[in-house]
Amino acid sequence: MKDKITLKRSIYIGIMRVLMWVSAGITAALLLFMLGYVMMKGVPNITWKLLSEKPSYLTHQIGILPDILNTLYIVAATLVIVIPLGVGAAIYLTEYAQNKRLVGAIEYAAETLSGIPSIIYGLVGMLFFCSFLNMKTSLFAGALTLVIMNLPTVMRTTQESLKTVPQSYREGAFGLGAGKWRVIRTVVLPGCVDGVITGCILSVGRILGESAALLFTAGFAHALNGFFTGLQSAGATLTVALYVYAKEQGEFEVAFAIAAILMILTFIVNIAAALVSRYFKKRRSI
Repeated sequence: MKDKITLKRSIYIGIMRVLMWVSAGITAALLLFMLGYVMMKGVPNITWKLLSEKPSYLTHQIGILPDILNTLYIVAATLVIVIPLGVGAAIYLTEYAQNKRLVGAIEYAAETLSGIPSIIYGLVGMLFFCSFLNMKTSLFAGALTLVIMNLPTVMRTTQESLKTVPQSYREGAFGLGAGKWRVIRTVVLPGCVDGVITGCILSVGRILGESAALLFTAGFAHALNGFFTGLQSAGATLTVALYVYAKEQGEFEVAFAIAAILMILTFIVNIAAALVSRYFKKRRSI
């Protein structure tokens, strides 16, 4: 009887192990196929002329310099707003809030917001920021929409990082006579800064990859503007430009080039998040 049970258990474990390896292999193969296909189609079309010039409809010249700058503008504007809001909300919920029901309600709302499709954010952003607040279609309206989208990510990531700091650190600082804010600033935040920065860097990846919300709020103009002028004007980011070149103009070579650039940027963002997290963990362990 025991031998039969042992045999069945061994067969079950063997089958589950094979299924696990098959699932991992299929996932890795799909990822490698997509990366290889996009890079093979896109990298040969990346030229200095494409990266350094703006498009001209008179000479039929194609360039993505305005789209690159618009992407940098919207990333900078979004981070400047979302990081203080997200980190501040996480600090309040973790360190100051006493009403557990309020904390639970806010956390539930944040989780709900993170699951809403981005196209709905774009619709709400268009109606509220562009129409109601009279911002019109602009990069700043798109940045505010992305702030709402990324706020739950930054807040929840910071919350989880704050919870990893041992309570004994706080009690020790309080025992030495430090105030609440001083404990948070000098003990708690340095102890979890790796998680906070990692969450902020990963939110950059989501900003880079967003297109649906920006189609409604930021527009798809290819104008070359300065930072403040660009935020007040309509402009296409790289993801929106990819859609426009592929769907509206049929320039698939340019679309694949932009896709390759976006994949490279995403890869750099993920590596940066891993390196920053590793650096602060080593620094904390010293």
